Amino acid sequence: MSLALALAGALAGLVAGSFIGVIGERWPRGEQVVSGRSRCEACARTLTPADLVPLASYAVLRGKCRHCGAPIPAHLPVVELLAAIVGAAVFAVADRPLELFWALFGWMLLALALLDWRALWLPRRLTLTLLAFGLAYHAAAGDRQSFLFALCGAAAGWAALALVAIGYERLRGRRGLGRGDPKLFAAIGAWLGAGALAPVVSFASLGGLAFVFGAMAGGRQITSDTRLPFGTFLALGAALYWAVASLSQLPLPFTVEVP
Repeated sequence: MSLALALAGALAGLVAGSFIGVIGERWPRGEQVVSGRSRCEACARTLTPADLVPLASYAVLRGKCRHCGAPIPAHLPVVELLAAIVGAAVFAVADRPLELFWALFGWMLLALALLDWRALWLPRRLTLTLLAFGLAYHAAAGDRQSFLFALCGAAAGWAALALVAIGYERLRGRRGLGRGDPKLFAAIGAWLGAGALAPVVSFASLGGLAFVFGAMAGGRQITSDTRLPFGTFLALGAALYWAVASLSQLPLPFTVEVP
């Protein structure tokens, strides 16, 4: 493990996390993500570079806009910190430059988790890009078996949740899964392999149940009609599986090697 590489990964993650925060705020509103100056949502004042330093600005400003004192959304520093952790972990253990692309997998999962959590939306452009990157990575890595497992994972991931969605809709007369969930599960399969799908969806289901029980304990009414961000829990399940597989290095059938 290289401390210098871990630090570089953390810095890259802070930048990525700041951009992910912008995506989560602007994209659901139909605003430009790449262009346009950042501004306070309360007073509409344009933010200066000093206001946009990941983590540091939030701490220095004590979580409030320097102009109007409105609270800065608390999820923004959390996203930046998580992205920094992903970058540091991947950069520290990567054995070759190509494996650094696993950081992109983590950051895109984080972006999708945030979008689904805040807007119940998994953009097709993002899920399909993540899927394409996963297949391209395994093709470039030169391991034919891993590429085959990734290809099977993409197909099985999409088919599994698409069939669940179709079956639920026919039984209940309404949709039970968002259209983006099968695409996200396919993308996860493209990165982690077909053998990872069962553990990932198990982790996701446990996360969803924990959320429901926690929300109900807090007084929120949850019914069969309540829409839940299952894509967020799928991303969480994929991250948990990735961490466990990386730490244990136990070979599982039809899975790919992860850094």
